[in-house]
Amino acid sequence: MAKKIISKRLQIDKSQATIVGFIAAAVFVAVFSIISSRALFSQSLYQTKVKEQKELARDNNEQNLDTVGDLVQSYQEFVNLSPNMLDGNPEGNGEKDGDNARLVLDALPSKYDFPAMTSSIEKIVKDKKLNLDEITGVDDEVAQSQITDSTIQEMPVQIVVSGSVGNIQRLVSTLERSIRPFSIEKIVLEGGANDMKATIDMKTYYQPEKKLEIKEEEVK
Repeated sequence: MAKKIISKRLQIDKSQATIVGFIAAAVFVAVFSIISSRALFSQSLYQTKVKEQKELARDNNEQNLDTVGDLVQSYQEFVNLSPNMLDGNPEGNGEKDGDNARLVLDALPSKYDFPAMTSSIEKIVKDKKLNLDEITGVDDEVAQSQITDSTIQEMPVQIVVSGSVGNIQRLVSTLERSIRPFSIEKIVLEGGANDMKATIDMKTYYQPEKKLEIKEEEVK
């Protein structure tokens, strides 16, 4: 009798072990299915986002390519316009001459070029038959090169010229009407009508160029 009871208990234990095994296997399959489904869903969502971004980039490129011809034509018409926007000769060397592209670049340079600015002022002063006694400013090219935005930047400068009052007046008028903008802040005059010295404090400007940057965007 005792052996039969023990045999039945062994059979029951084996049955329970089998049931537990089936349950464990079922749970494993269920958990694996859930995890796999989530991974597949996330992958599908990611691929959808990638596809949308690629299509957006493709549409932008096609739109840009469609406008290239019009842009080139408009630029050529602007550059070759005669007379230029200052009613000067596009091929001349006078104060108002030059093609429109050069005039625009001269009006607002894209770099902090202090030597070029002083050379421009020297030419204007010489054309007005005046002596340039002194020109002072800060050659801050290193610090200015660190500027990353494209907002208009000031370049303060002071000049001391000497000559007749009439020529100084013509110089001031030329600076105010110059292609490159000069903002005169103060003028101090000393001397006589034919031997006048003028100290002129003024500002000119430049605008850092915008750089074409190709960026990589991570799709998450």
